[in-house]
Amino acid sequence: MPLSRLLILVVSLIFLLGLLIWLITSISGLYTQVAWIAGPFLANLLLFLIMGLIGLGIYAFFYYLKPFKLRTTKPKKRSAKPKIPIEKAAAAEVSLNAIHQQLNQIQDRVAKQALLDRSEEIKTALSRGDLQVVVFGTGSAGKTSLVNSLIGRIVGKVSAPMGTTAAGETYQLKLQGLSRNIQITDTPGILEAGEIGSQRAEIARSLATEADLLLFVVDNDLRESEYQPLKVLAEIGKRSLLVFNKTDLYPESDKTLILNRLKQRVSSVISPEDIIGIAAAPQVITLPTGEKIQPDAEILPLIDRIVAVLRREGEDLIADNILLQSQRLGDSARQLIENQRRKEAEKIINRYQWISAGVVAATPLPGVDLLATAAVNAQMVIEIGKIYGCEINADRGKELAISLAKTLGSLGIVKGVIQLITTALHLHIGTLIVGKAIQGMTTAYLTRIAGKSFIEYFRQDQDWGDGGITEVVQQQFQLVRKEEFVKQFIKDAMIRVIEPLKSQLSSNEIVDEPEDLEPLEIPLPSPSVLQTQENDWDTPNSLEKDW
Repeated sequence: MPLSRLLILVVSLIFLLGLLIWLITSISGLYTQVAWIAGPFLANLLLFLIMGLIGLGIYAFFYYLKPFKLRTTKPKKRSAKPKIPIEKAAAAEVSLNAIHQQLNQIQDRVAKQALLDRSEEIKTALSRGDLQVVVFGTGSAGKTSLVNSLIGRIVGKVSAPMGTTAAGETYQLKLQGLSRNIQITDTPGILEAGEIGSQRAEIARSLATEADLLLFVVDNDLRESEYQPLKVLAEIGKRSLLVFNKTDLYPESDKTLILNRLKQRVSSVISPEDIIGIAAAPQVITLPTGEKIQPDAEILPLIDRIVAVLRREGEDLIADNILLQSQRLGDSARQLIENQRRKEAEKIINRYQWISAGVVAATPLPGVDLLATAAVNAQMVIEIGKIYGCEINADRGKELAISLAKTLGSLGIVKGVIQLITTALHLHIGTLIVGKAIQGMTTAYLTRIAGKSFIEYFRQDQDWGDGGITEVVQQQFQLVRKEEFVKQFIKDAMIRVIEPLKSQLSSNEIVDEPEDLEPLEIPLPSPSVLQTQENDWDTPNSLEKDW
């Protein structure tokens, strides 16, 4: 201990000791005087009060200045509330956990395993945290030369390449000043001709979407075919540097002009300081003496920019990328589940449309009316709801079925479907079964429109959307009136509706032999007929009058 500090400590102790002796002497004298004047009882009471005040002062000193933690009582625990992850990495981990729950609903084992493998890859990246730098661009822009120059100029270890040229070669680097490793990937070129070129370009785009930092390499002004992928990658959040390579091929004035044009063209997606001119592999210079010289690569501005970006934004870039990958994986899982649910719902619709057709064909009504088959359609609604995780009871199912049936009638769709089917059939069937056939087929067609509408209702969490039930029904009607669907529907209806009716008539010995049926050759309404029908369907009140 220095002499000055020792002297200060000794002086302070002597001063405190003197104060303590003075305090004790003063209290003793005061106690003696009070005891002689008022008696020992009051003297003892006064001494007790003085000692209490001194103790309270000492406690207050330690309590408020907190040289030591005197409070031993634990604060009351508040009820735990679910924490919303603020950190991007935490959000990505939450997203991955949610994906695992979604995967349990996927029935396709191959697709499910692929998503599981991708999920594990993202988790590995989350724990390892390497910085992914991807070099992207056309095959002629000099991407490989750029990678070779970076590896040759960046001080640090370089691992052996991983992968192949067709799938992209990846090198692992250790850059001084960065705590994380860098993985730099050379991707296949985009915009190459032929099927193989398209496949390689798709691989390149996939690798680019997984980059933390993207080096987009060009060798001239941007073409539209290059600008579009750059814009798309920027819109999904990819941090990009635009690298103008082969600057040694241009005079200084042209080089400046091209750089300015690039800055102007991409100003909405890339900042000017992120546009760098380099010469990764300068051309050999031939001297007047005939000697050839290979100039050094001019990439130091790019290296400086890469280092600056990774040091300042590296952690955020990793977190952003992992969060993006987990969200994309979640979208893929949701799409698989959606496709799976739609297929199952389609099977239910297909079954119930022919059940409805059979009910109506067996007991024809004065007019086609889905209210008559509300019970059948209510059960269809309940089964579709279960597929989408919505449990509804029979009363609610019937209410939905009746509501949609009324909407179909009010829009004039019932009459339109009857006209469409009648025209498509051209009445190539026996006259005794015409009414039954048209009623049954129309009911099946309308049941399909209803079922497809209910799929949209359950997809939107039991909500018809901003346009309401009317807009949903109209959209589904437009989808099922396409020529391909109508042909297939008539073909199926011949087998499921008309043939059973013919058999029933034959067994009842009704002689009115229908003509031979050729479902695939049945003509469809001409566009002019459909247009006339579409105009007629705008008068909903004509349904009861005409049928």
